[in-house]
Amino acid sequence: MKFARRLVLGTVLVLVVAVAVLVWASEVSLRKDLEIDFTRELEREAMLVREALPADSAAWQPTVRHLSGESGHRITLVDRTGRVRGESDPAGDSLSRIENHLSRPEVQQALAGATGYNRRVSATIGKALMYVAVPGGPGVVRVAATLEQVDTIVHRAQRSVLWAAVLALILGTGLAVVAGRSVARPLTEITTAARAISNGSPPHFPHSGIPDIDSLVRALREMHTQLGDRFEELRRERAESAALVESMVEGVIAADGRGRIVNANGAARRLLGYEPDDTLPDLPQLFRAKAPREVVASVLGGTSVLGRELELDDGVVLVSARPLPAGGAVLVIHDITELRRLETVRRDFVANVSHELKTPLTSISGYAETLLGEWPDPVTARRFLGVIQGNAKRMQRLVDDLLDLSRIESGGWHPEPERLDLAALARESWAPFAERATARQVGFDLEIAPDGASLEADPDAIRQILTNLMDNALRYTPMGGLITVASRREDGEVVLSVRDTGSGIPNEHLPRVFERFYRADPSRSREEGGTGLGLAIVKHLVEAHDGRVAAESEVGRGTTMRCWFPAPDTVS
Repeated sequence: MKFARRLVLGTVLVLVVAVAVLVWASEVSLRKDLEIDFTRELEREAMLVREALPADSAAWQPTVRHLSGESGHRITLVDRTGRVRGESDPAGDSLSRIENHLSRPEVQQALAGATGYNRRVSATIGKALMYVAVPGGPGVVRVAATLEQVDTIVHRAQRSVLWAAVLALILGTGLAVVAGRSVARPLTEITTAARAISNGSPPHFPHSGIPDIDSLVRALREMHTQLGDRFEELRRERAESAALVESMVEGVIAADGRGRIVNANGAARRLLGYEPDDTLPDLPQLFRAKAPREVVASVLGGTSVLGRELELDDGVVLVSARPLPAGGAVLVIHDITELRRLETVRRDFVANVSHELKTPLTSISGYAETLLGEWPDPVTARRFLGVIQGNAKRMQRLVDDLLDLSRIESGGWHPEPERLDLAALARESWAPFAERATARQVGFDLEIAPDGASLEADPDAIRQILTNLMDNALRYTPMGGLITVASRREDGEVVLSVRDTGSGIPNEHLPRVFERFYRADPSRSREEGGTGLGLAIVKHLVEAHDGRVAAESEVGRGTTMRCWFPAPDTVS
C-alpha cells in the first residue's frame, strides 16, 4: 500500500478514534461537571426557599407557587411524617392526593440532617428529575428540575466536537494526499506530545498549519492545561489536609486494608513514643497492651469503636476508630491523662475540704446542743462558747485560705511589684506572733545579708508568705526554740528563708508538704489550728513572682523553708 493511501487511511483512522475518545471524554466530564453545578444550584435554591417560607403554614402553597414561577423549578415541602405540605407543580393542586414522600431517598437524607440528592422519574408528574432536599421548613424543602438544560449543553458540545472532527477529517485527508511527509511529521510530533502528557513530562505541541491537526493540537493543549490545573488543585488540597491533620492535638493514624500505616501525625507519634523519622510497625503490632490491640482487631474487622477509654503506658487515652470503605481504618487518639488527673485532684480536694470542715462543725454542733439542752454554770458555759468560737474561727481561716488559693490559681490575682525592705517587712510580719512566741519562750532572729536586703515583689504577697511560714514554724517549735528569717543573694536570685529549731519533717514527707491539705503530722497540725493550705498558698505566691520554693528538714533539728525570687536588677 502506498504511503499516501496508508497515510490517508491512517489519518482517517486516527482522527476517527481521537474524535470518538474526545466526544466520549468530553461528554462524561462535561455532563458530570454540569450535573454537579446544577445540583449545587438546586441546593442553593432550596436554601433560599427555606429562608423565604413564611411562618404561617397556610401561606406555604402560594409561596411555593410564586417561587417556582420565578425559578422555573419544581418545589415541594414535606413534613417529618412524609406528608406533602406544599407542591408547585399543577399536579399538586390537591395535596391530600399526593402519596406520602417519606420513602423518598432524598427526603430521608434531609430528615437525617444532611442534604439529600436523587435522580429518578417523578411519580407525580412522570418526568425524569434531579431532586435536591435540605432540612428546614415543615421538615424538608425539596427542589427538583429536569436535566434538559444539561442535555442541551452536552449535545451542543458534542455537535461542536463532531463538526470539528468532520472538518479535521476532510482537511487531514486532503492534505495527507497532497503532502504525505509534511502531514506525517506533525502527527508524529503529536504522538510524542501525547506520550509526554501521559508520562507527566512537559509536552511540545507542533504547529503544522493544517486546521484539523492544529485543532487536535489545541484540544490536547487545553486538555493538558486542565489536567495540570486539576492535579495542582488535588496536590494543594492534599497538602492542606495533611497540614490540618498534622496540626491536630489528637493523634490520627490511618492504615490500609493490610494494616500498614500510611499516615500518622505528630501528635500520634508523640503519644506512642515515636520520633518523627521513626518507621512505624503495622497497625496490629503498634500497641503492646491487650485492650488497644482488641480495638485494632475490631476496626480492621469492620466494626467501629467510639470513645473507648484505654490505659496507654503512663497515661490514659480516648480512642475512636472507624473502618474505611475501601479497606483499612482510621484511629483518633485523644490524651485525657491530664483530665483524669484533674478529676482525681478535684475528688481529693472535695474530700479534704469536707473532712476539714467536719471536725469543727461537729464540735460547734455538740457544744451548742449542750448549751441549748441544759444551761451550765457560767464558767462551763464560757468555756463551751470559747470552744464554739475557736472552731468557728478555724472554719473562717479555712474558708479565707481557700478563697486566697482559688483567687491565685484562677489568675484573678497578679503581683504588683515594688522595692521592699525585707528586714522591716519581716519584723512587721512577726509582730502578730510576738506575744505567742514570748509565752512559749521562742526567740526570733534576722540574718539579712547586705546583698539580700531588698526585693522587687508584691508587698502583700511577701507579707502573707512570711506570715504563713512564721505561723507554721511557731506551731512546730518547742519551748526555748528559735525562728530565724534569712535573706541573701545567690546566683542572680534572692533567697528568702524561714528556719526553725522544731521537731522537723521526715524525708518521705518533704516532696509533698506544699500540696493542699497535706500534713506530715495531721493530728498535731489540727490541734494547733492549721488549715493545711498555708504552704500551698506560699508556693503559688512565690511562683507568681517567677520564683520557686523548697523545704529542707532533719527530724529533731528543725526545718528550713526557702523561697527563691529574681534579684531586683534582673527583674524586667
